[in-house]
Amino acid sequence: MIRHGCAIVALALATAGCGGTTTPAANSDEPINTALPVENETLPIENGAATAETATASLQKADGTPAGSAIATVTPEGLSVAVSVTGITAGNHGVHVHMTGKCEGPKFETAGSHWNPNNAKHGLENPAGAHAGDMPNLTVADDGTGTLTFVLKSGTMAQLLDADGSAFVVHAGQDDQKTDPSGNSGDRVACGVFAAG
Repeated sequence: MIRHGCAIVALALATAGCGGTTTPAANSDEPINTALPVENETLPIENGAATAETATASLQKADGTPAGSAIATVTPEGLSVAVSVTGITAGNHGVHVHMTGKCEGPKFETAGSHWNPNNAKHGLENPAGAHAGDMPNLTVADDGTGTLTFVLKSGTMAQLLDADGSAFVVHAGQDDQKTDPSGNSGDRVACGVFAAG
């Protein structure tokens, strides 16, 4: 019976030694630490880049008028970008992903240059190209609407949603698909910042 009681005391002492609480000495001013260690702490994901399957840019003109959207979706072939615009002048327009997620009017220069993580040249017809964000021209009808879907073969969602983000830009003119830096496509008439989801 006494042996059994000793075993219980020994078990209690061993268990106490394994706890997460630190007990200060009797005359110590050291505070008691009752926090348990954190294992496998999950850190927040920058802008959703690591898990996002889609990213959407809501387009606006310089006066704040909504102008459509660009939606990037992860596919086995690359990032599929579906563009739908409204209120844009009829004709062909250069459209591109730009490297900075900032769209400040009136000229949207804050969006930076074309999204180009591989340091290529501009244009789908350029033998040294194209930028990751280069796309075919968008044809806009007389009613101001137009749609285009194109797969970007280089660049990833994580790069699209990196720390400074990226933007989608509609230009005033047609892209000649070969001239650096933007195919002579003219002013930026609509812009939207990509956000995960």
